[in-house]
Amino acid sequence: MSVAGPSQGACPPPGGGGAKRRSGRELTSAGGRPFSFPVRVYYEDTDAAGVVYYANYLKFMERARTEWLASLGFPLAAFESEHGVAFVVHRAEIDFLAPARLNDRLDVTVEPLLRGVSPPGRPKGELHRSAQHVGRSMVRLVAMQEVRRGPVALTRARVALACVDTVRWKPARMPKPLQHALETLS
Repeated sequence: MSVAGPSQGACPPPGGGGAKRRSGRELTSAGGRPFSFPVRVYYEDTDAAGVVYYANYLKFMERARTEWLASLGFPLAAFESEHGVAFVVHRAEIDFLAPARLNDRLDVTVEPLLRGVSPPGRPKGELHRSAQHVGRSMVRLVAMQEVRRGPVALTRARVALACVDTVRWKPARMPKPLQHALETLS
């Protein structure tokens, strides 16, 4: 969900998705599974060996995070414009398990990991909830993502995103509507 993400519009996931709803916003896909976004592998995605070039998995994950936010009711371009913040990738850890090939139909998942302020009695900094807080305001979001071909996981990643002010490019508080949506995820 970088500033110049590949997909800036609000495009609902193909097929609807039968999502659970809380407060009028789609939070998880049917059955509480991670959000899933379909991707097809094109020739431009492959390298000389005929498999998906490793950096393109990160592009697929970026698209899925953008569409996940849109499915929650936060289309990225409008969200950034309205609130003056953007999400930037702070850290990405990725395991490449198997290659994807030309014309493969893949599913890219997004599952936020909740982090938060330690409740009274817990050691400071102990993690227990999907976004990291400064004071009572979230500034960082961590998501687990996979690129799958059917039941086979091809890549697994843990992606940390920081919320930044688009004028100073410094950490910024996540806008309350998104913060609230993330806090209510099950």
